[in-house]
Amino acid sequence: MTILQVALGGVGAWTADCHDWPTLRDALARGREPATPTTATRPVARSLPAAERRRVPDGVAVALEVAREALSTSDVGDLASVFASAYADLAIVDYLCSTLASDPKSLSPTRFHHSVHNAASGYWTMATPSHGPSTAIAARDETVAVGLIEAASQVATERRPVLLVLFDTPAVGLLVRATPNARLFGAALLLTPPADAGTRLSMSIETRAVGAPLPRARAFHALARSSPAASAVALLEALSRDDDTAVDYPLGASSTLAIRVAPPRR
Repeated sequence: MTILQVALGGVGAWTADCHDWPTLRDALARGREPATPTTATRPVARSLPAAERRRVPDGVAVALEVAREALSTSDVGDLASVFASAYADLAIVDYLCSTLASDPKSLSPTRFHHSVHNAASGYWTMATPSHGPSTAIAARDETVAVGLIEAASQVATERRPVLLVLFDTPAVGLLVRATPNARLFGAALLLTPPADAGTRLSMSIETRAVGAPLPRARAFHALARSSPAASAVALLEALSRDDDTAVDYPLGASSTLAIRVAPPRR
């Protein structure tokens, strides 16, 4: 049974090899990553003043950059937002844990405030004129599904657009043993009330178990497995296609968020 229907108003994406959505979309359509290697290890958070760009951690930088791209043709206004990340900025977590264990008095207040899970949404409200509500979510392997449900539910109940930002950062230090995160990744979707034009997403919760989805293009399997948020690559691939596509995301031990993507009607 379909429980939520939304339209797609914009997309943003950033990976180490594809620094925007058009580049990633074309690569997914071809089934292979760009042949030309890139050197940037993180995006430039262009929505922030120069001084702030240098200070923010990688997770905030990638979240703000994909959010900016998703809204490049839209008015921010009082836009509501949902920021979803399985673990947020793991380098900051590793720093806090190691410093507290070795020299707690030297703990940096700046890095401490970067450790809170809503750091990205906080910087978003500082970087934009939006005074809309912002939600921060962490749901481990179910982060993509829970983020989509939260954002789409707000669209359905409030009848207004909602920005969904998905991001994760690579693990460092001892956290490498505890999490699967291996790459910096970010994606953003501007979800709007259903419309006749544009791409449409229909979501339903079904009683069956699935694993994290993989894109059809095998060249992107490693990226999709690199973090919970990066499993969104399967949905992004569906958005890059010209036909109706189904993508399923795990939601608890025995439930699934089933998504049907319908491209613009011709």
